[in-house]
Amino acid sequence: MSDRKPAEIARDAFKLIADRKQQPSPANYEAAYHEIAGTKSTDIPFPEDALRKVVLSLPAHEAGLAKAVASVESAIAKHNWAAFRNSLLDYVSKVDTHGEQAGRPADKLNVEVREQVARLMEHVAPALGTDDERFTRQVHELIALLRNPSIDMAAAKTALSNFNLKLSFVGEEQGAIRSTLLHLLSLMFENISALGIEDRWLVGQVQVLMEAATPPLNLKRLDDVKRKLLDVIAKQTDAKARSIEAQAQVKIMLATFIERLSQMTATTGQFRNEVDDFAKVVEHAQALEEIGPALQTVLLATRNMEESARQVGSELTSIRERAMQAEEEIIKLQGELDKASVQARLDPLTGALNRRGLDEAFAREIQMARRKGSQLCLAMLDIDNFKVLNDTHGHKTGDAALSHLVAVARTCMRPQDTMARYGGEEFVILLPETSLEHAVETTQRLQRELTKRFFLQNNERLLITFSAGVALLEANETPDDAVKRADHAMYLAKRAGKNRVFAAT
Repeated sequence: MSDRKPAEIARDAFKLIADRKQQPSPANYEAAYHEIAGTKSTDIPFPEDALRKVVLSLPAHEAGLAKAVASVESAIAKHNWAAFRNSLLDYVSKVDTHGEQAGRPADKLNVEVREQVARLMEHVAPALGTDDERFTRQVHELIALLRNPSIDMAAAKTALSNFNLKLSFVGEEQGAIRSTLLHLLSLMFENISALGIEDRWLVGQVQVLMEAATPPLNLKRLDDVKRKLLDVIAKQTDAKARSIEAQAQVKIMLATFIERLSQMTATTGQFRNEVDDFAKVVEHAQALEEIGPALQTVLLATRNMEESARQVGSELTSIRERAMQAEEEIIKLQGELDKASVQARLDPLTGALNRRGLDEAFAREIQMARRKGSQLCLAMLDIDNFKVLNDTHGHKTGDAALSHLVAVARTCMRPQDTMARYGGEEFVILLPETSLEHAVETTQRLQRELTKRFFLQNNERLLITFSAGVALLEANETPDDAVKRADHAMYLAKRAGKNRVFAAT
């Protein structure tokens, strides 16, 4: 009898049957087993353990194969050679079927993956620029290689490795270029703003551009800023032209006024000379007849003087009226320019201040609070379940809900309070000359008011609530630090169940 292990004998018995191209019947298996083991069929019992060890080595990564293996194991457990034979044949047939189909999905998957990589490179290429012609050529060559049906995978792997290495350098360089350009734009905007400090409308435009150039950038944000800026520019261009025209009219009126004064002075001088001549005639006259002609000359000069004075007075009155009209027009135009600049600081959806407007208001309130030694609080508000509202009722309803919140808040705010849209569904309210306790109460009062004034959408009443964090600006604390503390308190209010107001520590 052989000293070999039963599992080894069983495995070799299967191989022997396959080499002889015999049917894997129980009889053939038994004969092959005894032949290899050097035993007779009556020498050993049913080889359950050996067969189970063999079955453990059978691949079963597909559902069909796993089911066939389970059937083989069941036949072994029953010591049923017939069932074992049938189950094993079923497994072999599934292995053959799987083997025939295995190449096609794998090959198809390979082609699809290469196509996706090629498309990915096509989409990435424009963002990397075209300054490096060699790199651009390398990208196109690699895309063509990936789409080649007879691709050399080793060559493709090497080309992809080289591309990834180059891509890391190019991506890093592009990021540095973008960061540097944004920094240069920021410096340029700051310099323009400093040079035009007296020109409020120009300062307003520059601030909008600075906001647009502040990361994170996205096309929607840039498009919104572009639209607002174009509208402001159009209004300012028109107002600026009318202002220049009004100023030109004032210059013309001033020139006319000076000319008339000059004429008046000349006329007055001539009249004085004629009066002096008449006085001399009167002084040396020996008879009344000698005075008559000179008297006529003086009377004529007096009438001319009177008429000239009347005309000059009328013209000066007209000039004065036109000057007043021009001054009113300039004041009106300046108001329009100021209004246009203010619009650049407002959120177009809700009418509250935007981030740029908030920064200006914060700086102003901090300066005032520290000068007066008073307290300044801020409340960070975030609408509860806003995403659910958008997903359920649509983004238009979400936008209307934001406007509703601002409208209700304005009914609860004092004239000196300031509200700004911080981003998305987040808002900030500045509360000058307010203690932390009073600020919390004010924010809670706004919550109660919101519960009284339902938001109507398509005749459906929707309850809008918010969670809030309130912070008291501490000595020498920056606005960003105060906002972070308020934001953290607001987060805790959300975690505590929403529709709550927490004071920041």
